[in-house]
Amino acid sequence: MTGLIDSHVNLHHASFDADREAVIARARQAGVERMLTICDKIENFSEVIAIAEAHDDIYASVGAHPHYARDHLDLTAAALIGLGQHKRVVALGETGLDRHYNFSPAEDQVRVFRAHAAAARSLDKTLIIHTREADAEMGDLLEEEAGKGPLRILMHCYTSGAELARRALNLGAYFSFSGILTFKNADAVRAIARETPLERVIVETDCPYLTPVPFRGQRCEPKHVAEVQNAFAALRGLSPSACSALFADNFYRLFPTIVRPL
Repeated sequence: MTGLIDSHVNLHHASFDADREAVIARARQAGVERMLTICDKIENFSEVIAIAEAHDDIYASVGAHPHYARDHLDLTAAALIGLGQHKRVVALGETGLDRHYNFSPAEDQVRVFRAHAAAARSLDKTLIIHTREADAEMGDLLEEEAGKGPLRILMHCYTSGAELARRALNLGAYFSFSGILTFKNADAVRAIARETPLERVIVETDCPYLTPVPFRGQRCEPKHVAEVQNAFAALRGLSPSACSALFADNFYRLFPTIVRPL
């Protein structure tokens, strides 16, 4: 039977410092066959890539979250390309626009995003997008960057609207859904998940954040991706085994350099 996949984990996060290896072991015991651990700041890349280098079933991204764009104004596409050539790096990001918190100025977020997009095109690696309360601007930016050359896009932890989803789908984007699918007040997210083409969907935990029901209040771990997958399966009327096979096919197509288990 095809295993589970957690397409977005933050295993370098300080909340895992005391028991990181145990967390990874519990994920495997729960049937998670692959994890993608995400870089949020360039200064953390060495920690992120060390986790991927130590585990055959974990891969990594390189990038700077839009919250920290103001700290990465000297980050160039060339620098990202240099780091992104590592064989365990399969994606650029997460990068994007966050107009909810605005921890970094809008123009800084756009500038850093463009560097990531250029690197993703050059390396032919997936661009992982964080977008919040910036639907029209993100749609424009994605269309502009995709117009410069082929760009493989993942809309991570999607919580935005139907119009941005439509525009991203037209660019060939994939969508990842998280434990938010299980939240009582997340009807808008579930509505998007019901309509997204099945061949464009994967799931994630975004751990240690967004713990799914029924484990709210606990630290989220990669093992909890089972609850996310089950929520999506129920939403779309799929069996757990069909969902596992679907998400695996989509994941390995989206990240073609990740080795699929035999």
